[in-house]
Amino acid sequence: MDISGARDARERLVVIGGDAAGMSAASQARRMRGPDELEIVAFERGHFSSFSACGIPYWVGGDVPERDRLIARTPEEHRARGIDLRMRTEVTEIDVAAGRVRARDVDSGAESWVPYDKLVIATGARPVRPDMPGIDAPGVHGVQTLDDGEALLDSLTRAPEGRRAVVVGAGYIGVEMAEALIKRGYEVTVVNRGAEPMSTLDADMGRLVREAMEGLGITMVGGTEVTKVLTGEDGRVRAVATEDAEYPADVVVLGIGVRPQTALARAAGLPLGAHGGLLTDRAMRVRGHENIWAGGDCVEVLDLVSGQERYVPLGTHANKHGQIIGTNAGGGYATFPGVVGTAVSKVCDLEIARTGLREKDARRVGLQFETVTIESTSRAGYYPGASPMTVKMLAERRTGRLLGVQIVGREGAAKRVDIAAVALTAGLTVEQVTALDLGYAPPFSPVWDPVLVAARKAAAKVRDGAR
Repeated sequence: MDISGARDARERLVVIGGDAAGMSAASQARRMRGPDELEIVAFERGHFSSFSACGIPYWVGGDVPERDRLIARTPEEHRARGIDLRMRTEVTEIDVAAGRVRARDVDSGAESWVPYDKLVIATGARPVRPDMPGIDAPGVHGVQTLDDGEALLDSLTRAPEGRRAVVVGAGYIGVEMAEALIKRGYEVTVVNRGAEPMSTLDADMGRLVREAMEGLGITMVGGTEVTKVLTGEDGRVRAVATEDAEYPADVVVLGIGVRPQTALARAAGLPLGAHGGLLTDRAMRVRGHENIWAGGDCVEVLDLVSGQERYVPLGTHANKHGQIIGTNAGGGYATFPGVVGTAVSKVCDLEIARTGLREKDARRVGLQFETVTIESTSRAGYYPGASPMTVKMLAERRTGRLLGVQIVGREGAAKRVDIAAVALTAGLTVEQVTALDLGYAPPFSPVWDPVLVAARKAAAKVRDGAR
């Protein structure tokens, strides 16, 4: 039964998901068309809308003093702009043939069918939560939502005097949460399946991250997996176990990564890619469906370097997807060309950045390449505060096309990756990168910026290989 209210002459845009992609789409569609022309109904199953999941580790660590700083726009603010945002309401089914969705009130269980003329799917991602004994014990936490952050902070407050934490996984979230827990005064152990942290980097660059983490007092355990969570007499977590060791823990944080939340789309028969994400065209329209769009962490995107679809769940992409979807759903035209895979992070004062392909990515798509690694400094060596920086660069053999860059260093290192991101998007060769007219003054850079030093060395290696 449809209890959403009588339909009128207006078109109805239904949005599933009230965070970055979904509410960006709703807001942009509202800018394009007013309430008299377009009705917008959005569903969000959680307690918060338009929040920054990326900021949760910094809230937990105390850099962000309060939760509400992470909320960009409240439900009341969205409603004041003419968007019917229904919180604590979960969409449980998409009926594509009939053009409707089944919505369920999370608290009361009441259900209704809500018809749509246009649909946006922005269901986000789900954290990987291994199926193992004890995984649901009190004291074991994911960090996907603001509710997760509050629950973790509560556990940290109530933990016993030992104050021991284990982080499972050493990707972006794992590394950032390890730093947050150190700041909270915990003894931190990170257990990671890979030999080195940050699998988005090549292992030689990941080693630099591990060494920095160990320098902070973090115990790094690589090349193994947690097989179970051990609990005490009170039922709370007391340790995690691998095949050959146990690591005491008053709190366990899961930082294993995320997967696209597409069970709803799969059940509706919508097209999914090799990584489980929805497949869209450049206008973010779900392939084969004129009036359905999808964006954010539930979609796969085109990698401009490899030419293949990949899964890159980042808030930057989600907000861009939303803008594009909202423009198109509102009657305009916009496209999303793809990504080069740029990401930055940090662990205390160590900055970590990457863009483009890793060595194994290039091998997987059949590219032949050269690699160089250089050591430089963030400023002119004689200027106070100059700090070391390592830059690794990949270039295609013979053509010299830039394929990827990874940077690990102190202050001023991470955002240099943006130079490489622009070069990758433009399809520049490393020879062309050497000629970029970058800003220089001793407080900001050596006379040859570290990225240019790496490009010069890569260009020379490409020339030598072509002889």
